[in-house]
Parts: sequence; C-alpha cells; structure tokens
Amino acid sequence: MTYLLGVTALWAFSFSLIGVYLAGQVDSYFAVLLRIGLAALIFLPFLRPKLLTMRQRLVLMGLGAIQLGVMYIFFYQSFLLLSVPEVLLFTIFTPLYIALLDDLLFGRFTPFYLLTALLAVLGAAVIRYDGIDAGFWWGFLVVQGANLCFALGQVGYRRLSAELPENLAWHNVFGWFFLGALAVAVPAFVLLGNPAALPSTGTQWAVLAWLGLVASGVGYFAWNRGATKVDAGTLAIMNNALVPAGLLVNLVIWNRDADISRLLLGALIMGFSLWLNHWWLARREQQAA
Repeated sequence: MTYLLGVTALWAFSFSLIGVYLAGQVDSYFAVLLRIGLAALIFLPFLRPKLLTMRQRLVLMGLGAIQLGVMYIFFYQSFLLLSVPEVLLFTIFTPLYIALLDDLLFGRFTPFYLLTALLAVLGAAVIRYDGIDAGFWWGFLVVQGANLCFALGQVGYRRLSAELPENLAWHNVFGWFFLGALAVAVPAFVLLGNPAALPSTGTQWAVLAWLGLVASGVGYFAWNRGATKVDAGTLAIMNNALVPAGLLVNLVIWNRDADISRLLLGALIMGFSLWLNHWWLARREQQAA
C-alpha cells in the first residue's frame, strides 16, 4: 500500500505538467519515446537476462508494450482533445476495467458492472452537457483506450508475478518492461511523429526528464510492485485515488479555468457508480459467506 500511495502523490503532478507544458507544444510521439527511453536507462544496467525464461521475458515485454507504450500514445493524445480535469475524471473507469478483465481471466461475466459503467458515462455527460461535441467524445474514448491498457498491464503483471519466486530481484528484470514499451514507442515516432515539434525550451526538456526518470522510471516500478502486494479490490480503489489528487494539484497550483460545480456534480455521479459497485460486491460476498 505504501508503494501505491507514494506513486499516487508522484503522479498527481504528471497530468498538469503534460497539460500545461507539453500538450499541443511538443510532439506527443516524441514525448512518449523520450519518456520511455529515459526510464529504460535506469534499469537496463541492472538487467540480468538469465533470471527469467524466454517466455517470461516476452510476457514482461508485452506488458510494458501495452501498459506503457500503447497507453502513453492514447494518454498524450487525450490532452489535445480534453482539459486536464476532464482527462483526470475520465480515468475513473480503470477500476471497472480491472474487475472486468479479472472476470475474463476466470471465465465469469458480471452484468452489474455494465450498470455502474453507464452511470459513470452519465457523469461524463454532465460535465459538458452544454458543450458536448465530436471532439469531446473522441477524447473520452481515447482516455478509455489508455485506461484499458493500464488496467490490462496491472492485471497481467499480478498474474506474472504469481508464478515467479517471491525473492526475485525485480530491479534485475524490470528492464524488459521498458524494452517492450520502446518496441512500441520507436516505430510510433518514426511513422507518426513530427520532428519539427521537438522541445524548444529548457522547461520542456526539464519536464520530460522528470516524467521519464522519476514519474515513469521510479513510478512504474513502484506501482507494479505495489500492485502485487495488495488484493485486487485495493488496487482498483487506488487507481481512482489519483483523480482527486490530480485535480487538486491542477486547480490549486495552475488555477485552470473550470466550472467547479459541474465538475463536482459529474464526479459525484461517477463516484456514486463506484460506490454502488463496491456495495454490490460486498453484498454478494456476504451472501456467499
């Protein structure tokens, strides 16, 4: 739990740093590539290939490609379509994806999750009820792509760690995670990036260095380690702890213009959907007992 709390505090600043200093100014594919590349530099010197089988290395690389590589591409694009508070609020769906993916892995289906997801969509509509356009909903869907990738990576990492020795030195194998992410980031920049939109100020380079070395390098290692030390319910809840933390940072430090009442109402509806989901799960567990 300590890992997850620490990374939540760390990542709360990332949303605003991207939205204020990078979005629309620095090519998003380059930002993703540099961020992942810097994170990889931290762990590659410690890499010990013999600690994992070839299959385990490929699985860990695949998780990095999805949770970090593909997720970042979705994530950075969302800031071109939405405000920072909206991006933050729409990450609230991640716990539902974690639960649904868990159902998928165990061959179950829980229709009640669909009701809570629809309530959360209603909350999203309230935030922009007088200004909903194609760009808004496109941005909403892009964030969901990022959420799904992040959830899949976490669930997959928990499954992989369950089959590995408890005393495994994870800092000696985590480099595979970032190598997998680089396998996505490099071709994405080559094919889709804009070399004319590279960072042009010292502030932008400094923000990218912080995001790469600290938020990504330290952050993802600590978050995924924390994900293996708690139950799935706690992990799902902690995925949403970032929402109020990130909103607080954005609204207090950067004082971005926002309709606070509408944001709160939409957030309350989303929060109710999650409370309803938690209540139903607790009730089902009591009946089973």
